[in-house]
Amino acid sequence: MTVYLVGAGPGDPGLLTLKGAEVLAGADVVVYDRLSVTSLLDLAPSEAECISVGKQPGGPRTSQDDINALLVARGRSGQQVVRLKGGDPFVFARGGEEAAALASAGVDFEVVPGITSAVAAPAYAGIPVTMRYSSTSFTVVTGHEDLAKGEGSVNWKAVASLGGTVVVVMGAARCRTICDRLIAAGLAPDTPAAAVQWGTRPQQRTLRATLGTLAECNPGSPATIVIGEVAACDLGWFENRPLFGRRIVVTRARPQASVLAAKFRCKGAEVIELPVIAFEPPDDLNRLVRFASEVSRYDWVVFTSLTGVHRFFEHLRDARSLGGVQVAAIGPTTVAALAEHNVVADLVPPRYVAEALLEALCSEVGTKRPQRVLIPRAESARDVLPDGLSGAGWDVDVVPAYRTVAMVPDDAVAASLAEAEAIIFTSSSTVANFVDTYGVDKVPEVVASIGPITTDAARKRGLEVAVQAAEHTIEGLIAALEDFFAR
Repeated sequence: MTVYLVGAGPGDPGLLTLKGAEVLAGADVVVYDRLSVTSLLDLAPSEAECISVGKQPGGPRTSQDDINALLVARGRSGQQVVRLKGGDPFVFARGGEEAAALASAGVDFEVVPGITSAVAAPAYAGIPVTMRYSSTSFTVVTGHEDLAKGEGSVNWKAVASLGGTVVVVMGAARCRTICDRLIAAGLAPDTPAAAVQWGTRPQQRTLRATLGTLAECNPGSPATIVIGEVAACDLGWFENRPLFGRRIVVTRARPQASVLAAKFRCKGAEVIELPVIAFEPPDDLNRLVRFASEVSRYDWVVFTSLTGVHRFFEHLRDARSLGGVQVAAIGPTTVAALAEHNVVADLVPPRYVAEALLEALCSEVGTKRPQRVLIPRAESARDVLPDGLSGAGWDVDVVPAYRTVAMVPDDAVAASLAEAEAIIFTSSSTVANFVDTYGVDKVPEVVASIGPITTDAARKRGLEVAVQAAEHTIEGLIAALEDFFAR
């Protein structure tokens, strides 16, 4: 087997390369460091062993020799090992030392380059490291050397004389000394300079100054320092996104939570994924299988959730069974789930709640003969729809397609709730399970609900709902939060 030295990029999980994602998906062991984005670990198989060798300033650390020995030992064991490193493994990340140790031990390895913070952090701050005519080159140096103990290996005089842009990585703690050395080497104190802290992450902060004043801004670590005319550019986009820096808790079940989290991250939010529910097969799975095999007997099959769609179609042996059956869906998410199975919904209500779906179905059928309808849904759900259809003379069969269960508390993730600004609830069950598991006092200040049913459930649990989506969809919920924070 092979040890893969994978560059995880500087922070934004979307900057991981396709090759990096591919080898993570096949990993038996993932060895990761502090600057790696831990959400990337979700790309590894659930049974993969994840080993943290993070090096925190002033805290516990794993020596580089121990990391090398670990990689060699696991590589020799026949496992596929992914060494996940921040940035690029061969750019100031000691990947060369790890590769040399593996080569010396006769262990096969591959290098999967990553995007270095030296380029990505300035780009996310709206600073191009090169500009036509004004800056036609850039120099990347490490600021990790302790200049107070000697000259180090960086020739700062040569760096200052090269012209173009100077990018210093890992230099926040020695910012004043570095700036002083460059000024002493001939760079003007009024040369534009910037420090990008936590580049490409929702915590990103860009400090703009001059070479002579940058140290007074006290840039925190990790930071990428940019010096040169381009540092005066402010082509900002990342920090201008509508939910930038907002810390939001997503309570949906996986993998729905990850899909929702990705949408919020695109808007700039920092997402805490805390699924409080999971979906399991119904107690009587054979009953679902039987109803799926007999679906052709019905006039309508009605879906009220995307999970119900997927669980039903797992047991539909032949799609032609739906040939004479009309299909109704409660809203766009369910419509999209049907589309994954190449089925187009015949009816979608104008409002995405059971009451509107009931009204739309009764209006569609009118005075026709009594209709036979099958409703695959959660084992526990509101009976507004089946009771209303039965009362209107329909022949209704409800079959549980799945059941909702509470997740085991995640104490590590729950500890971050204190710093969250908002929490998202997309169903009554997410409200109930969150409150039962973590308590009302752990609910962040801003409670956002996808619609009136969820809002009612939250209020019954003593929560004050600040945001409710006008359109009861994920997109509507995101838009409502954008509007709330804008105000």
